[in-house]
Amino acid sequence: MNNRQITLKSRPVGIPQPEHFELKTVAVPELKDGEFLVENHYLSVDPAQRGYVNDENNYAPPVPIGAVMRAMAVGKVIASKHADFAEGQFLYGWFGWQDYSVATPASVLRKVDPHQAPLSTGAGLLGINGLTAYLALHDIGAPKPGETVLVTAAAGAVGSIVGQLARQAGARGVAVVGSDEKGRQAIADYGYEAFINYKRPLEPQLKETCPNGVNVFFDNTAGEIADSVIRHMAWFGRVIQCGTMSIASWAPNPTGPRIEREILTRRLRLEGFVIFDHIKRYDDVAAKLAAMLNGGSLRYAEDISSDIAEAPQALVDVYSGRNTGKKLIKLR
Repeated sequence: MNNRQITLKSRPVGIPQPEHFELKTVAVPELKDGEFLVENHYLSVDPAQRGYVNDENNYAPPVPIGAVMRAMAVGKVIASKHADFAEGQFLYGWFGWQDYSVATPASVLRKVDPHQAPLSTGAGLLGINGLTAYLALHDIGAPKPGETVLVTAAAGAVGSIVGQLARQAGARGVAVVGSDEKGRQAIADYGYEAFINYKRPLEPQLKETCPNGVNVFFDNTAGEIADSVIRHMAWFGRVIQCGTMSIASWAPNPTGPRIEREILTRRLRLEGFVIFDHIKRYDDVAAKLAAMLNGGSLRYAEDISSDIAEAPQALVDVYSGRNTGKKLIKLR
């Protein structure tokens, strides 16, 4: 059986481009005891993948040159030599940009129930995107009724969910987006009450949309936007550092305005969030999000391609904001 794979051809600095990857076809190896074969159905495309290939400070070692691109996917077990993973089970885990993955239990993030929600949501809403939105917002942000929650990349796979969860908590969401069209979508579909277009001057927009300051800053981008927002935080505000999409490269480390005085005088709490620290809570939170989706209290958009060769360009599109929902590659 042949297996198409997207492998890392050369190491990029900053955002990887299609030329940094290569499409190969190899034979699927025989399973060893303790392994199982996953037939991938949906491949995930995530901003975090830039960190997986760059040789810079990150929470995981970089993908080796020539290796399959590290990625999460939802797939089906089609052969198994492990007692805990039976043929026919659906799984979400580190299965890579490829048709088939020879996996072990260490590769699995959670088992997926295809009756709980559409299978594709296992790689998005019920995967790291939805789980990140829920846990980071509630654990660190803890929004209270009437507070202002400002979210960068607000129309993205995480931000679109954060806005709705903030509204359910009684908070007022302000979306930071790259176009008026996405801003209107954030208000119409994702629970936000106002938006800021970061391609226009930020200061007047921050004053207008957040007249009493920002209580919770859910930051997916960092950079110049964050530099401005920090200076508009309300006293005892909470900053969730979930991503750094706007920083092209961390080698060498970029410099910017100092925020220590803002943290001190405004009594801010600033905390980084990495979803992989919370694996034991995945199933419980996924069940809550599925119930919201099925009950009609949560909207979720997907942007699905059907060609594995499109995966590298899809990552570029995510960073440029050209996707219109959670980006997935559907293989079957």
